[in-house]
Amino acid sequence: MSPATATTDAETEAMIRGSIDEISHIATLPEVTLKIIELVDNPDSTAQDLNKIISHDPALGARILKVVNSAFYGLPGQIGSINRAIVLLGLNAVKNIAIAASLTKLFRGGKICDGFDARELWSHCIATATACRLLAERAKLGKGDEAFLAGLIHDIGIMVEIQARRTDFVEAVNHAVASEGTFRASEIAVLGATHEQFGAALCKTWKFPETFQNVAGFHHEPRLLPEGARALAVLVHIADHLTKTLELGFTLDVEGELDPALVAELNLTQADLDEIATGLPEAIAEAQGVFSGG
Repeated sequence: MSPATATTDAETEAMIRGSIDEISHIATLPEVTLKIIELVDNPDSTAQDLNKIISHDPALGARILKVVNSAFYGLPGQIGSINRAIVLLGLNAVKNIAIAASLTKLFRGGKICDGFDARELWSHCIATATACRLLAERAKLGKGDEAFLAGLIHDIGIMVEIQARRTDFVEAVNHAVASEGTFRASEIAVLGATHEQFGAALCKTWKFPETFQNVAGFHHEPRLLPEGARALAVLVHIADHLTKTLELGFTLDVEGELDPALVAELNLTQADLDEIATGLPEAIAEAQGVFSGG
C-alpha cells in the first residue's frame, strides 16, 4: 500500500480534523445548502419541503434554474420554477445541482506560487466534472448530475490544504515540481497527509453521501474500494486522466498512465474516450458559463 493510501493513524486524523476545524468559517457550504442535504437525505421529505427551503434563498434558486435551463443540462423548454424543476428532475438531482452551484466561491483566488493557481484548479474541476457527466452518459450509468458533482468535488481537499496550511502546500508543490516526483508523495512529506485524506474528511463534515467521500478519498486509487462501491470513483479517475491528457487546468496530482482495465470496468473503450475528448472542450465551455460566478 502506498504512503498516500496508508491507514490514517490517530495523529494524522487529528491533524486533518484540526485543519478542517480551523477553516470552518471559510470552507463551509451555505447554511441553506446544508439544509437541502439534510432534507433530501430524509426519506419523508417532499418536493414541497425542498421548494420551501430554496425559496428562502432567491440567489441560489436563480442559479439552480440557470443550470436546469442551460444547454448543458439538456432539458426541453424553459423551466420557470424550482417546483417544476424538482418535479422533472427529482429531489436528489436538484440537491446535487444546489451543491454544485454553491461550490464556486470556495475555489476563488489566484496564483499562489509558480506551480499553482486556484483558477487553474477550478478549471480542472469543471473539466473533470464535465468529462464525468459525458462518461456516465456513454457508460449508461445514469445520474449525470451525480457524476458531474463527483468530478467537481474530487480535489476539494486541495482547498483545505491551501486555506489551512498554505505555506506547507506551496512547499509541497515546489518540491513536486523541482524533484519531478509525485505530488502526493510531496504532500505526505510536507503536509503529513494527501489532498484525498483532507477531501474525504471535509466531505464527511459536510455530511455528503459515502459515495462522494469515497470519490474525494480514493479517486487516484479507486481499486482500494470494494468492487461494488467504486464505480463513481473509477469514473472520476478516468475523467482526471482525460483532462490531464488534454492539459486542462491543474493536473500535477494526476500520476502515471490510465489503466485500460479500469476503463473496461465501466464497459468503456479507448474509442469512447477519444470521442468524448473531441467534444469535451465545447461541453466544458458551456459548463463554465453555467457555473461561473455566484
